[in-house]
Amino acid sequence: MASARSVPKAPRPTYRCSECGWETAKWVGRCGECQAWGSVAEVAATQTGRTPPAAVTSAALPIGQVSVTESAFRSSGVPELDRVLGGGLVPGAAILLAGEPGVGKSTLLLEVAAQTARYGRRALYLTGEESASQVRLRADRTGSVQDELYLAAETDLGAVLTHIEETRPELLVVDSVQTIGATGVEGVPGGVTQVREVAAALIRVAKTRNITTVLVGHVTKEGSIAGPRVLEHLVDVVLHFEGDRESRFRMVRAMKNRFGPVDEVGCFDLSSDGIVAVTDPSGLFVETHQVSVPGTCVAVTMEGRRPLLAEIQALTVLGEQERPRRTTSGLDGSRLSMVLAVLQRHGGIRMGGRDVFASTVGGARLSDPAADLAMAVAVASSHVGTPTPRGVVALGEIGLAGELRRVRDLDQRLAEAARLGFTVAVVPAEPGALVPPTPKERNAELTDGMRVFELHSVRGALEFLRLAQSPSIATD
Repeated sequence: MASARSVPKAPRPTYRCSECGWETAKWVGRCGECQAWGSVAEVAATQTGRTPPAAVTSAALPIGQVSVTESAFRSSGVPELDRVLGGGLVPGAAILLAGEPGVGKSTLLLEVAAQTARYGRRALYLTGEESASQVRLRADRTGSVQDELYLAAETDLGAVLTHIEETRPELLVVDSVQTIGATGVEGVPGGVTQVREVAAALIRVAKTRNITTVLVGHVTKEGSIAGPRVLEHLVDVVLHFEGDRESRFRMVRAMKNRFGPVDEVGCFDLSSDGIVAVTDPSGLFVETHQVSVPGTCVAVTMEGRRPLLAEIQALTVLGEQERPRRTTSGLDGSRLSMVLAVLQRHGGIRMGGRDVFASTVGGARLSDPAADLAMAVAVASSHVGTPTPRGVVALGEIGLAGELRRVRDLDQRLAEAARLGFTVAVVPAEPGALVPPTPKERNAELTDGMRVFELHSVRGALEFLRLAQSPSIATD
């Protein structure tokens, strides 16, 4: 009779979420990670054991003897993308580019592949979402047909690896990783297990053969990257491609970058003829008025490390409903409500019973607190019916006590405004400085001759710009 000690224990079942890969020891109806219902199911138990030593791929060396020439940057041919990546493409790097459908991911990467081939380096573009003829039509339209640019339509991982072995490219584009399936792996293409296996295989080939690999990823309706979070951990760079369907302006933002900064953005103009880098996008968000009109003010925001000028427009009218409306486009609605409350309490602007509409020009989206003062100036200008003086920019965060707070990179913002022809800037004063009887003017040498006035409060800024509430203002 066999003893109880000799009877092997049955492996405990494991349950995994098909949406995000979260695992648990018991079945639950709702995933504890992504909160999806009915996505947790039992998976086959895996045999665990000790891994024996194996042959190494390369000997360990003192860090000072490791060559860095193999990982040197090389230009992608698209200056704005090089800016985001920190200098260009790195051999062996794995890059994940995600964005909403129709934002222009395939057009951008086809241009990058064409530029790589134009420099004499072989590029392989693998598409799993379109046929090869469809990609060729886009290449003809955008001028991306090159002899060293190879194109194939595949959805099987084994076939993809064969194409890489036969072509031996220096740049590999996979559009998209959710459409590639691995034979012998459970799940359907795009599932957690499939995406993990496909990405791991492609990244392994990229590292061993020094191939720069760009993977296109889908996003969920919330805007996050679809699939397991391990995908973002495996790659070296995570880029988000952003833009509105109603606008041609697009931005690439780095969310993770092992080779460069993560606070850079690249600007592009997407049209039927292709995608073009926009090296100076400030003019896209500033409207040119023939005459001065009330309700406008220009702010200087920071997108990554790049200053951008954006015009804020506001309109205040006497409301016809019992509850006044607050409508925004490109601005944070809660931020506008806070600014209106500060104007009511500390700025002397009586907004009771008035509808307020605030918008940006050119489809810009402003979340920088430095745009608070420009928003307040635009609203006050519309309310009193007095135009903001020409050539003025306003920067500063507004506190609930009506004070103006300093913002980061102030000198860089002012230099950009001065370069575009603005002559006067209203900015917050230094913390702890005494409140002077008149606005203090900074040294003009620091801002190319621009006159910079430092103020402590939003009330002082409105009085300086002659936008403070007057007792004689009519209420319509």
